[in-house]
Amino acid sequence: MTVPETAAAAVGRALAAGGVRTAFGVVGSGNFHVTNALVEHGVRFVAARHEGGAATMADAYARMSGEVGVVTVHQGPGLTNAMTGIAEAAKSRTPMIVLAGEATDARSNFHIDQDALAAAVGAVPMRLTDAARAEEQALEAFRVASRERRTVLLNLPLDVQSAPSRSRAPAPALTGAAGPDRSAAQDTTAGPDRAAADDATAELGRLLAGARRPVFVAGRGARHARRELEALADRTGALLATSAVAKGLFHGSPWDLDVSGGFATPLAAELIRGADLIVGWGCALNMWTTRHGTLIPPEAKVAQVDLDPAAVGAHVRADLGVVGDVRAVAAALTVPGGAAPGYRSAELARRIRDEGRWRSVPYRDESGAGRIDPRTLTIALDDLLPSERVVSVDSGNFMGYPSMFLDVPDAGGFCFTQAFQSVGLGLATAIGAALARPDRLPVAALGDGGAFMGIAELETVVRLGLPMVVVVYDDEAYGAEVHHFGPHGHPLGTVRFPPADLAAIARGHGFAAVTVTDAAGLAGVAEWLKGPRDRPLLVHARITGERGSWWLEEAFKGH
Repeated sequence: MTVPETAAAAVGRALAAGGVRTAFGVVGSGNFHVTNALVEHGVRFVAARHEGGAATMADAYARMSGEVGVVTVHQGPGLTNAMTGIAEAAKSRTPMIVLAGEATDARSNFHIDQDALAAAVGAVPMRLTDAARAEEQALEAFRVASRERRTVLLNLPLDVQSAPSRSRAPAPALTGAAGPDRSAAQDTTAGPDRAAADDATAELGRLLAGARRPVFVAGRGARHARRELEALADRTGALLATSAVAKGLFHGSPWDLDVSGGFATPLAAELIRGADLIVGWGCALNMWTTRHGTLIPPEAKVAQVDLDPAAVGAHVRADLGVVGDVRAVAAALTVPGGAAPGYRSAELARRIRDEGRWRSVPYRDESGAGRIDPRTLTIALDDLLPSERVVSVDSGNFMGYPSMFLDVPDAGGFCFTQAFQSVGLGLATAIGAALARPDRLPVAALGDGGAFMGIAELETVVRLGLPMVVVVYDDEAYGAEVHHFGPHGHPLGTVRFPPADLAAIARGHGFAAVTVTDAAGLAGVAEWLKGPRDRPLLVHARITGERGSWWLEEAFKGH
């Protein structure tokens, strides 16, 4: 007699047929069967050591692969352990599905209001309600995640999971993304809405035609549209910048200002402040990207192009909003009057070449007394590491150094899980990015605080055989708090820590490791890079910490 397929098995089968290729998680009794069903139907399962790490791995994997991320967790504490990673994904509009067992009996010690938990962080709660419709409901969760760019919690009640489901033919693949972070949403506007979008696009063309100093700021929603944006910028004389999450998008262009906002070089800040038209392409233009609005001149016009109407004007005034896909809008734009010099000149091209990167900005090397200046460290690493890299950065005082001094080849070389600004996501981010981009050297940049928070996943890096470089910027403190409160005379004993041998800890997990206190200490990194790279490498950098980073000083101006 044939054993009927359970609802849990149908969910796993449907998601695999729909296009899921990789899932992350920590398995308990409540997600055991659905996880095994995913594996049975060809999905690679990556076991993390903590659910928080699993959620962030799935988030990073989705960002860098263009696929829907999947994380699978136990009911109750499995879900609560994952919530910080889920909050980051939801705030970033990462297409991701969280498969969570659910105890619906209020007498169960595992029972919590899982819907409310998801909604509280901006995720979309959904539920398997009918075993006979398990496949249909799983694919609906996939559709919402993929088409609407949402993080979805699909609750799987234990009693429904175990009930028999109807056996159906394999579902058609629903994947529609065409590269990292590309929304699969389709432009279905018609009638008055279509006419309004066309009018707004035409008005943007007129603004560009009249602008003498236009600047494009591209965000995550523009990462699939480099060619179209560069072509439009060439026709209008615009300079090119990005938000932090889209770093690398215009790498190699002579008109690339790199990142706008707190990370901006002095030259980038000068030129953005001098713009008479700023166009945000798939970019929120939030307080970090605009330095709390100070990079936008009062007299400049501001336009935003975004799939989400609510994004227009959400953080700064917008004189014009164009609702639509960035690539489609940029390709459709006609600029009255043809090509214009705009902001561009031979002298400006020279300045961008000579001053347009942080490593070109002079500084006084503060290395000494057994500690290395983080700028000196990062410039040296940038020179040592191969250019084909994918860099993932944790949060903290240190984060500007790897974000801005480590170059990346394109937008697929930088993974920045910072919408929630949680410390501790960096190592898991690097694992997800590494699995999405196995063709590149994965580099994780962590502070000592974040390294200790995510330390369980060192074992995951070793177990997966990832040839990863993990760089820990160790100032023996939560540096942001030290530099925020220290100048005001507050006691800092709660945010400083005694020295710890992170290299020894890493070796205990199976890493190769070096401790760096000066530039000569990086010789061990050069040796590791020569091969065979059969173990990951941890670089324990004891960095100077007498002053806060420049980007932190900018951030504190808004506090």
